[in-house]
Amino acid sequence: MSVLVNRFKDGQSVARNAAQEFFVKMDEVLATKAEAHVAITGGTVGIATLAEIAANERAVSFDFNRINFWWGDERFVAADSGDRNSLQAQNALFAKIKIDSSKLHPFPSSDNGLTLDEAAEQFAAYFAEIRPHFDLVFLGMGPDGHINSLFPGKPTPAPGVQIIAEHDSPKPPAQRLSFTYEAMNAADEVWFIVAGADKADAVNIAFGDDPNSLPVGRVHGKRKTVWFVDQTAGTTTWGC
Repeated sequence: MSVLVNRFKDGQSVARNAAQEFFVKMDEVLATKAEAHVAITGGTVGIATLAEIAANERAVSFDFNRINFWWGDERFVAADSGDRNSLQAQNALFAKIKIDSSKLHPFPSSDNGLTLDEAAEQFAAYFAEIRPHFDLVFLGMGPDGHINSLFPGKPTPAPGVQIIAEHDSPKPPAQRLSFTYEAMNAADEVWFIVAGADKADAVNIAFGDDPNSLPVGRVHGKRKTVWFVDQTAGTTTWGC
């Protein structure tokens, strides 16, 4: 498993370059299989990356119906809430391209009549039925080193568990649904898209002697892990 680090001047450059490389990666994957499975992320840079995919010149002619999109995590709020990663992704990307709704696999929302635990159980069963293999996972990172809704100090999900219900997120909203480390580590490639000076310490730990001390250091692509990081997030580690 290889690790590649790409450094850029700012968050927008991170998003733009990650979007460009997304099309290159999808060309590679779709040359050998009928469909791809991609997990996307929320957050400022994550949503900016989706917007850059939509704005890329390749988007006009690209067959997005050959890609299944999943979310690494989701806030358990109403479907029309602005906090939903899926709604933000819809506005940034999916409303702007041609894609069938059957290719989108969002987590359940809080207004569907299920409790958080029931929603996690239902989605885990759905995931197990489809059994997707992630060709690519996009991950953002919080200043505390969290990825998806996997936070420092929280118990590690049991082996074999792919989906968890987070009842008490340290970052609001408190209730969330998330893929686990195990689910993310099954992906061929994991791409971290990270920007901002407040991420510098966590990036430094991820590349230090004890990366497993933070969630961000516990996930790696089976074939490749790629970082798209801006100069402020990487300054402690690389002095850039």
